[in-house]
Amino acid sequence: MPSKNEQLQKIWHEYEEVMGHVPASARDALKWGVGRGMIPLPVADPYDKLEEEMSRALREEYATDHLGRRYRVNHAVRVTKGGVQHTMWAIIGNAPRDHMQKAFAQRRKGIVGDCVQLDTDVEVYNDANPDQPRIQIPFNFSDDVHEARFWDNDEAA
Repeated sequence: MPSKNEQLQKIWHEYEEVMGHVPASARDALKWGVGRGMIPLPVADPYDKLEEEMSRALREEYATDHLGRRYRVNHAVRVTKGGVQHTMWAIIGNAPRDHMQKAFAQRRKGIVGDCVQLDTDVEVYNDANPDQPRIQIPFNFSDDVHEARFWDNDEAA
């Protein structure tokens, strides 16, 4: 039996082909798949929905410190207990150092993973389109981070 991800991917690929290979929303593909009986609408656990909403709200909460730096207030660490993954949240000013070290390391690992995948995707695209100018994406973000911090601080002033 295919996994849930495999089912959703199958719906997406069939929808994308039927629609003529044009960019489309996941919602439209889902409506199409549900309408054809390819996947049932899930019965939602209200706590799952609320947990998702709370996690989004916690991720989006920012504050400004006494030096005018805008920072993320809440930080998450993914842990596995009894084979089940949980996300543990803590407030930056109250969190134990160990929690913050893990949160920062996990976020950095996610950024590196995104960069590796982006690099691979760009290579595959370039190889599939040899008649086009090659797309090049730099991965040294030092100047970008410096510039973004400058502009963020400049706007706050």
